Amino acid sequence: MQLVFATNNKNKIKEVQTLIPKDIQLLSLKDIGCFEEVPETQNTIEGNAIQKAEYIKTHYGYDCFADDTGLEVDALNGAPGVFSARYAGEQRSAIDNTNKLLNELKNKPNRNARFKTVMALQFDNKQYTFSGICKGEITSEKHGKKGFGYDPVFKPEGEKLTFAQMDLQHKNRIGHRGKAVVKLVDFLNELSKKNI
Repeated sequence: MQLVFATNNKNKIKEVQTLIPKDIQLLSLKDIGCFEEVPETQNTIEGNAIQKAEYIKTHYGYDCFADDTGLEVDALNGAPGVFSARYAGEQRSAIDNTNKLLNELKNKPNRNARFKTVMALQFDNKQYTFSGICKGEITSEKHGKKGFGYDPVFKPEGEKLTFAQMDLQHKNRIGHRGKAVVKLVDFLNELSKKNI
């Protein structure tokens, strides 16, 4: 089975590839010759994921899944949320975004936050969504060199390390994207059993 993952983010592809069964061939946007900016103009995380998956199915004809992820911080009324990738501007710099977040949270005692991922699947002309949430808190400074995005400042509930200090297997097991992908994979496995 071939499935397009509607992203060119190598970190996301690497994370998801370790979770997808070996009989599913994961294709990136580059693999299918999609080099244009895939639109994500919705005002919700779920809306963006659906929009991206629909775009690939409509314009390229491949069964596809897309994700959108947001970091929702309690003390910032859920911001940056759907604007997580562009929090500090259109340059989409993870360093700028993280620095802005730390600055916004200075002197705020409540540092609770959660990562939310929504995976939207376009498969066999039907649409499905799967979500994963990881609760935690924002640290007061960056820790770790692994991961990407806000990983150096996000410490999941019950953990001593930030995402950026964890190995990929541990992050996938407890993380938001991993939880969403597991639901997606379970669904695909059920589908393949029915088609046998």
